[in-house]
Amino acid sequence: MPGIEVWSQFEHDPRAPANREVRASDRDRAVIATVLADAFAEGRITRTEYDERTDAALASRTLGDLVPLVSDLPVAHGPRSTPTDLRQQAVRKWESDRREAVLGLIGLSVLLWTIWALTMWGDFPWPLFPMGFGIMNVVRIVARKHDLIDEHVRELEEKELKEAKRREQLG
Repeated sequence: MPGIEVWSQFEHDPRAPANREVRASDRDRAVIATVLADAFAEGRITRTEYDERTDAALASRTLGDLVPLVSDLPVAHGPRSTPTDLRQQAVRKWESDRREAVLGLIGLSVLLWTIWALTMWGDFPWPLFPMGFGIMNVVRIVARKHDLIDEHVRELEEKELKEAKRREQLG
């Protein structure tokens, strides 16, 4: 049940305040009845609760009547990203950071060496010093790959948790 995205099956999301007074269709009622049947099969609700909630779902008039029937079930809170999804997002973020560091180093190097070549050819190659800092940044990002990815995963988890709390307050 947690993997099912219930709310996308509705033409109008019943959690949205603007849609609460919209008349529920037979299809809308059937979606909620299916969620309740799954919850009963998983042992999340008792037979009595299942019967009461299913009767209420079938008798509901508006979309707003349907939301409370599943509000205490995991499916009501929408899909959460799996740890694998979050890790993939974090890896993409790290790859982006690495690419940005390398391109920044290349761009800075080209600019500084051009200035040096046009103005100070033959003098001390001072662009080596700023390039050293850029190289250190690239090495830091590459060397700390796993730490940075783990940090990005934690940030994504915190962001997802805050979003879930916000949705809960709205719905």
